[in-house]
Amino acid sequence: MEEEETGMLWIAYLLIGLSVFVFCYEFFRFGSRKSPEPKEGGAPSAVSKSLILRLCRPIIRAYLLPSVAHFKIDNFRKEKKQKIASAGLADELTPDELFSLKLFLAVLLPMMALIYNFALHVANPIVLIIIFGFAGFYFPELWLANVIKDRQQRIRLALPFVMDLLSLCTEAGLDFMGAIQRVVIKAKKSPLIDELDVVLNEIKLGTTRADALRNMASRINMTEISSLVAVLVTAEQMGSSISVALKSQADQIRGDRFIRAEKAGAAASQKILFPLIFFIVPAVFIVVLGPLIAKLLQKLFSGEIGGIGGGFF
Repeated sequence: MEEEETGMLWIAYLLIGLSVFVFCYEFFRFGSRKSPEPKEGGAPSAVSKSLILRLCRPIIRAYLLPSVAHFKIDNFRKEKKQKIASAGLADELTPDELFSLKLFLAVLLPMMALIYNFALHVANPIVLIIIFGFAGFYFPELWLANVIKDRQQRIRLALPFVMDLLSLCTEAGLDFMGAIQRVVIKAKKSPLIDELDVVLNEIKLGTTRADALRNMASRINMTEISSLVAVLVTAEQMGSSISVALKSQADQIRGDRFIRAEKAGAAASQKILFPLIFFIVPAVFIVVLGPLIAKLLQKLFSGEIGGIGGGFF
């Protein structure tokens, strides 16, 4: 009985942990539609895309951020600054705030476990509280990686259409920057359009076109964008036609997208084998053979086929 109770208790811990994870993840994703406005000096003034960041910001800034600012975590700041830019959160989050959030959640989740102990008089093992602390510390990085992946996927989907528009604009007689400006104005809003808008703003402030495009490739951190920028910069330096380079890149990107779709379709047929074998096929057998087996068992226990059974034995 004690082993069964221990097993049920650990299952309850697992379900509670999953519920807390889903709750925190949805809090990170939920927010208003308004875009944040950066304050002077480049630091974010508000967080609008994530509710939990908006709720934690006053505590983080008042109690943790002043201390974290003196930490010697230069490598962490450099790495996370790149990832925050890739996630499109440069106006909402700084590396110091991210580290402060990690510390805050690393303390908050074990405190929640202790409150759960006192409220329900359940003795959680110390190992579970330590696991909660590690989960809270690494949860912001998991969330950030998921935001980067989602944003890159949206850019990858919008890239062929944007490339076609740029190619058409340049073939119609516009220069490359005029084509970008027209696409930014007319195209449907997406992370790629936002990045092109940043490129235009950087060029207006005096950055060269090549450097602005390289900065965009560094922020997005995708192979497709890096190769596209390299081709465009090379075409500009060699004096080649930008429209020809854009058209060839659009064809290549469309072909790569078709190849990825074929790979995804082939992988889907393999991934569906597990649910097919363990869930769908047993359900089909139950529906088809269930009534026959039930009738057979009913006749067997009622004695109608007892003579047949006696003949065999």
